[in-house]
Amino acid sequence: MLTTHFVDGAPNWTDVGTPDTEGTAAFYGGLFGWEFRSAGPDAGGYGFFELAGRIVAGGMRTTPEQGPPAWTVYFRTPDADATAQAALHAHGSAPVPPVDVLEQGRMAILADQAGVPFGIWEPALRKGIEAAGEVGTLCWVELHIPDIARAAAFYHSVLGWETSAVTFPDGVYTSVNPAGTGEESMFGGLVPPADDLAGAEPGRPHWLPYFGVDDTDAVVARAVELGGRVRLPATSLAGVGRLARLEDPYGARFAVLRGDPRET
Repeated sequence: MLTTHFVDGAPNWTDVGTPDTEGTAAFYGGLFGWEFRSAGPDAGGYGFFELAGRIVAGGMRTTPEQGPPAWTVYFRTPDADATAQAALHAHGSAPVPPVDVLEQGRMAILADQAGVPFGIWEPALRKGIEAAGEVGTLCWVELHIPDIARAAAFYHSVLGWETSAVTFPDGVYTSVNPAGTGEESMFGGLVPPADDLAGAEPGRPHWLPYFGVDDTDAVVARAVELGGRVRLPATSLAGVGRLARLEDPYGARFAVLRGDPRET
């Protein structure tokens, strides 16, 4: 599970781009109890989702020209410019080159070889989200992508990730952890779209954030009541927990989980 003891290469932020900030805030507020707070007049409409007074995610209004509504996962880097250059060298791209965010830090939006966008965050005043690995907060991330080996090589060269194979009754899962930390620091996995249990068309490769819940079935039902869509009904996986994959009313994909993906 994720923690706020951030290390280089690990997730330290996530945010959602949406055409309707108020509607999105109402959805996640009803689902997780989040409250949306503007980051201020200089933030261009960006704001923070808070749970019990702690920042757990960000959100902003986006246009169709900026891409479909989606969650973006950010990873800690000690040098955003060097990481962006590493992504370019590894045949990725930098849709949003490194830029300072007030005095909070330096960020960029990059894309891997398959065109999947992800963020990097070089912390200054803001280290990252203020809660993780708890109910209502980010607890795991997955990259759904066809070529696992190619993706693993790209992220190893750009963010230093190490991978390991975790065996479950239904197959092998490719987990990832920051360089030099060992499997106890796993924070996510690489998943072929064919292994997506949603049963629906996998669509474009994408990063999928997981948020912790205490009752997966109840959260799924509430998501539907709030206008969301179920991509994978609540499902129990041995050694993992009970998970579901969802979309918010605007099409941004996310998942919920009761359990710990590191448990085998």
